[in-house]
Amino acid sequence: MIFNIDKQSLDELNLMGKFRQGSVYHLFNQVRTRGGEKLLETMFKNPLPDPDQINSRTAVFHFFQSANLSFPFDPNQVSLMQEYVDSGNEQGRIVSYLDTLIKKSLSGLTRDERYKKTIQGLQATIIVLKKCYGFVERADLMNGAYKKRVNGIKEVFQNEQLMQLVNTDIYKSISLRRIAEYDYLVRGKLNSAIQDILSFTAEIDVNIAVSNVAKARDFTYAQAIPKITNTLQAKELRHPCIDHAVGNDLEMQGDSNVIFLTGANMAGKSTWMKSIGIGVYLAHIGFPVAAKEMVFSVREGIFSSINVADNIGLGYSHFYAEVVRVKDAANATSTGKHLLLIFDELFKGTNVKDAYDGTLAVTEAFAEYGNCLFIVSTHIIEVGRALKAHENIQFKYMPTIMDDRVPRYTYKLQEGITQDRQGMMIIRNERILEIIGPPQNGN
Repeated sequence: MIFNIDKQSLDELNLMGKFRQGSVYHLFNQVRTRGGEKLLETMFKNPLPDPDQINSRTAVFHFFQSANLSFPFDPNQVSLMQEYVDSGNEQGRIVSYLDTLIKKSLSGLTRDERYKKTIQGLQATIIVLKKCYGFVERADLMNGAYKKRVNGIKEVFQNEQLMQLVNTDIYKSISLRRIAEYDYLVRGKLNSAIQDILSFTAEIDVNIAVSNVAKARDFTYAQAIPKITNTLQAKELRHPCIDHAVGNDLEMQGDSNVIFLTGANMAGKSTWMKSIGIGVYLAHIGFPVAAKEMVFSVREGIFSSINVADNIGLGYSHFYAEVVRVKDAANATSTGKHLLLIFDELFKGTNVKDAYDGTLAVTEAFAEYGNCLFIVSTHIIEVGRALKAHENIQFKYMPTIMDDRVPRYTYKLQEGITQDRQGMMIIRNERILEIIGPPQNGN
C-alpha cells in the first residue's frame, strides 16, 4: 500500500518547506547534522502505510523523549568525518601507505592540503567513534524501543580493528605507518561499518530533535490501527504551528464518516480543517501530533481543496479550477482507496444557487463512500438542512459571539449548523459604506 498526497494538498496544509516559516517541516527541523537533515526530509516525504511500522517509529520517538537524551556529537566533527569517510577508496594497505607518504611529503614541500585534511578527517572520525561508543554503552543499559538498533551498533563495535580506532589517543603522536593503517581501515576495509555508524548518528539526531519538539510543545504520539477499522479519533487536536492554538475533539468512522462544517469567516473553519489534515499526515510518518490523544486507521492518501486558484496558463477560471479539483478527488475516491478528503468552501467561485446545488450534490455523493473520511465546510447553511436525512453526516460549526456588535471567536467546535450571519455587520463596523459615501460635487 502506498500513501498518496499531491503537491496541492502538501502546499495547502503547508507541510513541506525547509526554509518556509510556518511550515510543519520547519517546526521539526531542529536537527544539527547534514545526515540528520537528510533523514528528516526522507521521513517527511515518505508516509508509512503499515500500522506496525508507524507504531514502531512512534515508540522510538517516545523512548528518546522519556530518556531525555542529549545529542552527544559535535556537528562539525560529524561533518568532517562524513566528508572523509565518503572519500573512501579500494586501495590496498601498501598502496594506501604510499599514498599517505606522498601526501605527507608534498605537504612539506608545497602548499598541498591533502595530508592535513586526512589528519583532520581521521581525528574527527576517531572522536565521533568514541562518542558513539559511549552513547551505545549508556543506551544499552536502557530497555526500550531502540534496544534492537543499539544492539546492532554494539555488534559493529565488536570489530577489534574498529575498537583500535576508538581507543586511540589523538592527542599523542601517531606514526606515519599508523596513520596510513587507520586511513586504509576507515576509507577502505571498514568503510561500510563506519557508514552504518554515521547513519546511526543521523538517527540519533532526528530522534532527539523530534522528541524535543514533542516535549516542548506538549505533543503526543498517535496510535495506528488497520485501515479496515476506518476510524479517526482525537482529543483536543489543534494546529501544531500556532502558539496557544485551541484544540477540538474529533471522532469519525464508517457510520459517521462525514463532517459538515459551518461558521462565519474568521471563525476558524479552515484552520481546524488544516489541523486535521496535518495531524493525519504527521501520524502517518510516525511523528508526534498536536493533540492529547489520537487513534487512527491508516489512510491511503489525503486529498484537499482549500485554496484553489485560477489557472491563467490553462485558461481556467476560479470556478472551473474548483470543478477540476473535485473531479480529481472523485477519481481518487472511485478507486476504492481509504482516503481523507478535505473541501473548504466548495464552489465559492460561482453564484449562490449553483454553489448550493453543487455543494449538496457533491457532499451527498462523497458521503456514499463509507471507506473514506470526508470533511466539507460552507457558508451556505441551507445545504445542511437538505442533508439532515443522511445519518452518517455529522453537523458541526464554529461559533461567533457578538460583544456589543464586535464579533469574538472561540474556535471551539459545537454541534449543529450555525445561524451566524454577521457579514453585513462587519462591513458596517469597518465603515466601508461611509468611506465610499456619496460622490462629491464636481467629481
